[in-house]
Amino acid sequence: MNIKKILILFAVSLLMLAFKSDKPAYRIFNTEGKDVKYGKMLEEMETADVVFFGELHNNPICHWLQIELTRDLYEKKDSAIMLGAEMFEADNQLILNEYIEGKISEKNYKKEAKLWPNYATDYAPLVEFAKEHQIPFIATNIPRRYASVVYSKGFEGLDSLSAEARSYIAPLPVDYDPELKGYRSMLEEMEGMVHANDNLPKAQAIKDATMAYSIAGALEKGTLFIHYNGTYHSNDYEGIIWYLNNYKPGLKIVSIASVEQEDIENLEEEYKNKADYIIVIPDRMTKTH
Repeated sequence: MNIKKILILFAVSLLMLAFKSDKPAYRIFNTEGKDVKYGKMLEEMETADVVFFGELHNNPICHWLQIELTRDLYEKKDSAIMLGAEMFEADNQLILNEYIEGKISEKNYKKEAKLWPNYATDYAPLVEFAKEHQIPFIATNIPRRYASVVYSKGFEGLDSLSAEARSYIAPLPVDYDPELKGYRSMLEEMEGMVHANDNLPKAQAIKDATMAYSIAGALEKGTLFIHYNGTYHSNDYEGIIWYLNNYKPGLKIVSIASVEQEDIENLEEEYKNKADYIIVIPDRMTKTH
């Protein structure tokens, strides 16, 4: 073996050793499983109409990346962004608006809004960023009490609600495809369980439909809508994305899925095609709650 080949092998060995001795907190892959740099992902998002950030609710890397991505897209889009999230229900829109516009105190906002238990660590940074820069923030989700109606009575249970109640829900009747992978998987996982209920995926679907309808109604030409939701709500280009494509065809949508793996050097086969970009995080990562 000549000296040139020896030097090349030595250099490659050093690079491999350096990577193995590092402790990366995450890696980004495209839908085919190829490594992607954060900046490259950001460039594509800059030209999108809607970006879906599918998170793992208790993962600190997801939440850190959400606020970083929001800051960066705000700069790239010259402030032409709006935000929305699963974590805020449609009947809290007024309270959320009043807080962001500085009309009510933080104390009253926290007292009256239905905030998630991990709000302070995980979602407050997004709301405070919106407040600081006066960015619209849409409470996209169905009030949970109405999702519970679907879980117990099916979609038919919503028919008896008042017109005011239905104003917080996607127009009825909603389309529903039980063969979509996400909904079908729910039923399969429930087989044999004591509390199995065929309405569970329907309750998921009414959430997805309402979030999609809320996004479609809020979209403004030239403004990027960034939506934060549990990754299962947008995985496989289904859930909210499926409904949004029905409500408003032709949008450029870019999606992120979040997964945890023991080894993050390569994307596991089962996670390919989950989204346009897949954020892979070590499964030993600490949790926010």
